[in-house]
Amino acid sequence: MNQNLGDKQSVAAMRNTFVARGVATAHPIVASRAAGAYLWDDAGRKYLDFVGGIGVLNVGHNHPAVVAAVQKQLESYSHVCFQVASYEPYIRLAARLSELVAPGQGYKSVFLTTGAEAVENAIKIARGYTNRPGVIAFRGGFHGRTLLGMSLTGMSAPYKQNFGPFAPDVYHAPYPNAYRGISSEDALKALHTIFSTQIQPDRVAAIILEPVQGDGGFLAAPDEFMEALRELATKHGIVLICDEIQTGFGRTGKMFGFQHSGIEPDLVTVAKSLAGGLPISGVVGRPEIIDAPQPGGLGGTYGGNPLSCAAANAVLDIFERENLLERSVKIGEQLRMGLEELKSQHVEMGEVRQIGAMVAVEFVSDAQTKTPDGSVVNRILDAAREEGLLIIKCGVERNVVRFLSPLTVSDRDIADALGMFGRALVAAKKAG
Repeated sequence: MNQNLGDKQSVAAMRNTFVARGVATAHPIVASRAAGAYLWDDAGRKYLDFVGGIGVLNVGHNHPAVVAAVQKQLESYSHVCFQVASYEPYIRLAARLSELVAPGQGYKSVFLTTGAEAVENAIKIARGYTNRPGVIAFRGGFHGRTLLGMSLTGMSAPYKQNFGPFAPDVYHAPYPNAYRGISSEDALKALHTIFSTQIQPDRVAAIILEPVQGDGGFLAAPDEFMEALRELATKHGIVLICDEIQTGFGRTGKMFGFQHSGIEPDLVTVAKSLAGGLPISGVVGRPEIIDAPQPGGLGGTYGGNPLSCAAANAVLDIFERENLLERSVKIGEQLRMGLEELKSQHVEMGEVRQIGAMVAVEFVSDAQTKTPDGSVVNRILDAAREEGLLIIKCGVERNVVRFLSPLTVSDRDIADALGMFGRALVAAKKAG
């Protein structure tokens, strides 16, 4: 092949020629290197990265402690497969997550590779434990692109397209959204309607939800809703699963999103920021539930890869050493204050949402009707990139801008990002 891979035009042309169209790329740049809160393209341009691999890099790009841990592990062995022979990094990570999720309660873990795998295995575990088929998920939730992941996901475009038929015995209930007039009481009434019209609660294996919907628009479940779900699940013997794939590892200001409400889920799915950029996911849960599958029923060739486990243990060390939970809260407060100030100048900013460093803005074309405006968001993302800031969108109508800065970002960088975003708002208006 004679094409020069160092030439940006050639790389872009090769992407269009050889990469499947269904793999979307938010920004038309080619990454060259990254460190901390910054990413450089192959033309040498520097960007503040407030995407972080879609919430994967809470400790930032190439954190030295993660790099060192992976290098050290690589010198011993890079792959064994835990189903062939066990190894210490996997077991140590399981022990640490047990204490982080439910201190002193002996929760157990299984490690996999992707978030979708974690979700699929959590449902498999719940069905195996309860011997029931039904699963309740929520509108606006995102749980992956596999068949069951798509079935659980509460959005049609772009995830479901013409990929059906989908997995059976999955039922979707409304998720609380005060901005759109859906209260916790409304959502719970709708859930009871599902029980009375579609599937009885004694046939439901699991209720799965994100404590803060990620791709659905950064919507936080109110405490009373989480508490009611916990009570309902306990009453009917339903396994309550918290999908912490995006909310986990400090993004919300606590290690896990469910901890804001004080409830204890039965199973927790983890992935994304667990290993600082290396692929690993897992299910952490009550021993009597997660032990329901017989030996051989769980696992995967690459699940809990030694390099990923070493990276994950390093990430947990970083959280302890650098006080990243406290830092997450401060980042969120600084972002929220800056965005609220911008909101007073831009009526199209319908609502600013913030819990810890999980921050987003919903854009509307009319403040009274709250009509979603996805077109302005597209222009904002392009204008922000031109300013040197990388951000992405989310929301069922793709009209929400989300901020996923590393938790290691400086106050100066946040201030710079807010300035870039403010200029992008003005440019997007002019372009419209």
